[in-house]
Amino acid sequence: MILEQITEPKQIKELSVSELKTLAKEVRTRIVQVVSKTGGHLAPSLGTVDLTIALLYLFDPLTDRIVWDVGHQAYSWKILTGRNAQFDTLRQYKGISGFTNRDESPYDAFTTGHSSTSVSAALGITCARDLNNEQGHCLAVIGDGALTGGMSFEALNYGGHLQKDKFIVILNDNEMSISKNVGGLQKYMARMLASKSYNVLKKQVWDFSHTLPANIRRNFIYGAQKLEESMMNILVPNIIFEDLGFKYVGPIDGHDIEQLLKIIKRVKNFMVGPVLIHIVTQKGKGYPPAEKDSALFHGTGPFDLKTGKQISSGKQSWSDLMGSTLVTLAQKDPKIVAITAAMTAGTGLSKFEETFPDRFFDVGIAEQHSVTLAAGMSTKGLKPFVAIYSTFLQRALDQIIHDVALPRLPVVFCIDRAGLVGEDGATHHGAFDLSFLSFVPNMIILTPSTAEELVAMLTWAAKYKEGPVAIRYPRGTVIPASVHQTLTDFNPFPAIIHSKEGNIALIACGDAFFTAEEVHNLLAKDKIPSQLVQLLSVKPLDENTLLQVASNCKYIFTFESNAVIGGMGARIAQLLATEKVTVINFGYPDRFIAQGKISELLEEIGFTAPRLYEKIIQMLK
Repeated sequence: MILEQITEPKQIKELSVSELKTLAKEVRTRIVQVVSKTGGHLAPSLGTVDLTIALLYLFDPLTDRIVWDVGHQAYSWKILTGRNAQFDTLRQYKGISGFTNRDESPYDAFTTGHSSTSVSAALGITCARDLNNEQGHCLAVIGDGALTGGMSFEALNYGGHLQKDKFIVILNDNEMSISKNVGGLQKYMARMLASKSYNVLKKQVWDFSHTLPANIRRNFIYGAQKLEESMMNILVPNIIFEDLGFKYVGPIDGHDIEQLLKIIKRVKNFMVGPVLIHIVTQKGKGYPPAEKDSALFHGTGPFDLKTGKQISSGKQSWSDLMGSTLVTLAQKDPKIVAITAAMTAGTGLSKFEETFPDRFFDVGIAEQHSVTLAAGMSTKGLKPFVAIYSTFLQRALDQIIHDVALPRLPVVFCIDRAGLVGEDGATHHGAFDLSFLSFVPNMIILTPSTAEELVAMLTWAAKYKEGPVAIRYPRGTVIPASVHQTLTDFNPFPAIIHSKEGNIALIACGDAFFTAEEVHNLLAKDKIPSQLVQLLSVKPLDENTLLQVASNCKYIFTFESNAVIGGMGARIAQLLATEKVTVINFGYPDRFIAQGKISELLEEIGFTAPRLYEKIIQMLK
């Protein structure tokens, strides 16, 4: 096998075109075999194998810096830049990340995980290269999904303004949404636009225009631009990139390695400012189940290698429960609308989209826009539910503060994947939402522990009209039902006291309540009674109950699936600062947590009932 002989990228340059094609097949086989066991972003990475090989053949990845947007297209990049031997550990505890990571390899030019950052980062590297008088090209590989993020257009606009040479953006059009086909005419036009003769002629025409009188020059330039634009509009889509200041080349077949090498080699020698190369690829290329359903295999769990059938527990997830509940509520209230940012299935809204297509809005990878869109809707009496992963909601903090909370608009934020999410790692853990939402005035923050509580909170929030409500819930299987209380006439604000004994108290919210409950039981076995308090509402806090608990306690221990800094526990400690009680906060440490199974990560950071029980015992001694 050719792949087994590739231990560093420079060896790819020694291969023939025929051998490169064989290598591409072997890399795809390797990706499918590993991801079938580990789960991961299969379809996007299968689509970029040929491009990866072409880039490594033509560029030196240590001198020429290549930034992969999101990073989930980069499995072949990892395999071919010295990590093939470790690829079986993909997304595993202490293994390699599912995204590009500068701490993992010198070949990874930028740490990624969120969308639409590649053009900005690569442009920044380009500017630094020139200021440092260094050599090399800088490239950004961005998928058309990431291009829906406004930040990418901000970067393209500024890149066109700066007109840096040796700055290349590769648009990986992997959904056929920009170009429906790549025919012979398009291939010819791509070669022509990348040719030296065409670009020399264009420069000569431009230089000639400067010799003309001003009144004639203006009309001459306008006519020449319109002529070129007319030709390109006939043959080439996406004239917008030329208007932004990029030399546009494409579209070209992203699976034709020979064609990729010819075009990119020509572009590599351009000295005409920034260039955008438009390639068309197929998500899931080389694995029939992923080709057939690229959405399912975009981000997948483990699956059967032969059939592609997903391996699932079959149990209801928090996302599915939220989605089905919202459908039920929307059937009764025509004002309810649902909004998501390119995560319809992930946030459980597929059924809502199917049931209420006119009341469903997938805005693409544009979290900021989704929040302000919801704000605008709410000013006209609609009831928007915005379903976004916790990690992606970080991107819309200003919109939450300025556009929703300040005018007290009744938008409901369904915050999915709150807490640790497992194998996607540091870029995707929802570790900060309690912290960055708690300081926002007018914001109500609710934290269900069970299925019953989530349904009750969604039902309550649907009727609340005084301002925004955030409901955060974790990834994974929902706890079926609460045995702690009856939620008829639900009121989320009073704290629930499950045990009133003892002079120490355990206070918890969300899924961390069950950790606190287990600690409570362990203490009881040691005949150490403890009060057990559950908070359904993190903001506002039930201050009266908390003050009452504090008056009877020597120690209060708080539990939350969020960063300790700025979280629920920190706010309780602030509330009780003048009381004669010691408040100890348990949550996530002040560092980024890597990938792995959630159970492994909780053990690593010491956020398990046995470990916390031991800490409490030591403190009590």
